[in-house]
Amino acid sequence: MKTIGVIGGIASGKSAVAGLLAKRGAVVLDADRFAHVALASAEVLTQLVERFGSSVRNADGSPNRRAIAERVFAGADASANREFLESLIHPRVREQVEVELKNLRDVGTTVVVLDVPLLIEAGWRDLCDWVIFVAAPKEVRQARAAERGWSAAEFAQREAAQLPISKKQAAANATVENSGDFEQLDQQVAALWGNWRSSDSP
Repeated sequence: MKTIGVIGGIASGKSAVAGLLAKRGAVVLDADRFAHVALASAEVLTQLVERFGSSVRNADGSPNRRAIAERVFAGADASANREFLESLIHPRVREQVEVELKNLRDVGTTVVVLDVPLLIEAGWRDLCDWVIFVAAPKEVRQARAAERGWSAAEFAQREAAQLPISKKQAAANATVENSGDFEQLDQQVAALWGNWRSSDSP
């Protein structure tokens, strides 16, 4: 079984690339989905409330993601707060990913894609045989983020919290450019897929 990591800057199109790989037969593991489950767990929520106060939990008991984001991406204590949150979430997500990888290997899956926004930052490069970097100009990514409702300040805060783009790209085996249309992106992914299916090297 081959495992492909997909990385890139904020709003670069990582999920789009993962989807194109899925269309060709890969199984995609979305780390954000596992992170949402971990964040909503009673154990994690209890520790977040102890550190940040009850405002990080909604009236129905679910996590208030906006309030949590405000504490880990803004303010003087943002860096320490983010490290605290990641110390709670990352090990749980890693454990779930490893379980899923084992299960997929056991049933004969040939290609798995890890859609993990902080794959390099979390130290999970070792889980991947190959890594794709999804490139897009900053102004393009900012526009996409704005369509999601992010302000320029929010984009900048979250970008600053991640590894520099150049270092992410340096950790990858291949780069796809996602500043054009979807068809161009599909063609690049198709070429990589063809190379990987016919060779043991990226």
